Amino acid sequence: MELKKVLTLRTVIATSAGLTLSSSTFVAAVQVAGFLAGESAWLAILTGGLLCITAAFCFNELNGMMPSAAGIRLYFSRAFNDRLALIISLLYMAVILGVIGAESYVLSEILHQAFPVLPSIFWIIAMFTLVTIMNIVGIKIAGWFQDAITYGLIISLAALAIVALNQVNFHINAPFSTGGGLNFINAVAVGVFLFVGFEWVTPLAEEVTHSRLISRGMLLAIGILSVTYALFTVAMTATVPKDILVNSAIPQMIFARTLLGGSGAAIMVLITLAASITTFNAGLISISRFVYASARENVLPTIFSKISMRYFTPWVAIVCVFIIGVIISSIVLITERYLTLVNMAAAMESIIYVLAGVAVIVLRKKLPDMKRPYQIPGGYWIPGICAGVFSLLTLAIFFSFPGVFIYLCIGVVLSVIYVNQVVPELKRRNRVKKSANRRRRPAVQAEKTGD
Repeated sequence: MELKKVLTLRTVIATSAGLTLSSSTFVAAVQVAGFLAGESAWLAILTGGLLCITAAFCFNELNGMMPSAAGIRLYFSRAFNDRLALIISLLYMAVILGVIGAESYVLSEILHQAFPVLPSIFWIIAMFTLVTIMNIVGIKIAGWFQDAITYGLIISLAALAIVALNQVNFHINAPFSTGGGLNFINAVAVGVFLFVGFEWVTPLAEEVTHSRLISRGMLLAIGILSVTYALFTVAMTATVPKDILVNSAIPQMIFARTLLGGSGAAIMVLITLAASITTFNAGLISISRFVYASARENVLPTIFSKISMRYFTPWVAIVCVFIIGVIISSIVLITERYLTLVNMAAAMESIIYVLAGVAVIVLRKKLPDMKRPYQIPGGYWIPGICAGVFSLLTLAIFFSFPGVFIYLCIGVVLSVIYVNQVVPELKRRNRVKKSANRRRRPAVQAEKTGD
């Protein structure tokens, strides 16, 4: 049984954009503005978007060659080797689950402040339950939900930005003054991470009506987000002093309350809720498909490859992600170490982008005759720039946050142990099962013939 090909370009864009547009991005956007003089954050954000487009080009070429729910594991397996690809992809998905946990913590705290009668854990379980049910019932329903929330969220942010700019008569102080080259570089480095996660949409390659929609969707998502982030960030800093925004964990709430008072705060609570739910829903869609594909290829227990006979969705993988997500979110809620997970995600995403750029170069030399529905123009320049820029950003994160490097090294060790000890046993059991089935089949046929 296979997954149903029902997703359109609209949902691909919404999923790619929804994965990156979370409540924590408001904090990152304000940090970008804090590095710069005047109100020139839009320059750094658009530059960050352009750098992410180089990574999107690389994923476009790789996905066109190998459209699969296995996503990066398949790309890196062909380019490097299966063991390295599996180690990296398992760590990658674990970090993504951590990001969802961090996001759920931030949102649950905001909702707990708005509705103090209900504990934070209630909101975490309620949100995960909602998106899990929708994903089990059908990818099309989850896709419609993703479309409505993501596009409604983008329109709402743009509308608030226009209202804010109208209040200041569209007067922006020093829109081109960055305060120096180093400040601009630091701002761009943070600006890049406003877009991380757009490539999580690649595991949907087996459920889109045409594989090329993944490529178009990623590029369009980055373009839409670039304009939205730039407009909203400039509006925030034009309305509220930057030093107040930078020193707050919920700058979007301060902005909305300043702009529209209590009603603005209520609107922003809904926007923040929508931003987090898009991340939960899109993350659950993508991660469950990766788990399903990995189980199908016997690198995870085969039970995770089960598909619902009624809804054609990988329901066991979805339930598994739900359980792990709630556990991680609860741990984050207790420890409050959400910033560590965010920084780990930033580093891991940069590593993935580096490997994507290198994979494009390696596969062009290794498999020159393989069909490429989409090929990056300009030879090796774009994948080379992608690998080089994100290598520097990875080193910058490790230098700034040494703990992130240590945690990722621990994750690599655990992934290596799993790949070397558990995966061979899973593959052995699968071979034994297949062999037993082959022996049983002739016996059954013989019984039928005798009857």
